[in-house]
Amino acid sequence: MNESIEQEFISVIKEYERVIYKVCYLYTTQNATLNDLYQEVTINIWRAYPKFRHECKVSTWIYRIALNTCISFIRKEKNVPEIIALTQNESEWMVEEQDDIHAMLKELHRLINQLGQLDKSIILLYLEEKSYEEIAEITGLTVTNVATKLSRIKDKLKRMKKNNDQ
Repeated sequence: MNESIEQEFISVIKEYERVIYKVCYLYTTQNATLNDLYQEVTINIWRAYPKFRHECKVSTWIYRIALNTCISFIRKEKNVPEIIALTQNESEWMVEEQDDIHAMLKELHRLINQLGQLDKSIILLYLEEKSYEEIAEITGLTVTNVATKLSRIKDKLKRMKKNNDQ
């Protein structure tokens, strides 16, 4: 690869670092640490970068690679994702606001971690304010299927929250 492509790649990684970490965080397990997943995603983006044709947004492409990499990594490990505690350093990129908001986000991430892989991907993209069309493009689902699944995921999260509060 030439130097200009390398610089462009580094710029893209810096711009989407938080996005990559957020995706990796949701797929972290005892055997698949946040840093391992982040490294694996970055390597896969590096390998695919010369072939990126800009037929979709860079963010859509990054999400697709990150989600596919994390799901494949988990399948290889043959582990069910577990909930893990974050260290302060790892959580800095996630929450920079008040303690109440931090507590609510931590609870939301805990509940999301209990979802299946596809549901987890869909709700992550929704929380990143991706349109139904973008979510469909990234996940390979239809827009109608995305809307239906999102409604069911939201209901499921509400039930999970209600059950935890009792």
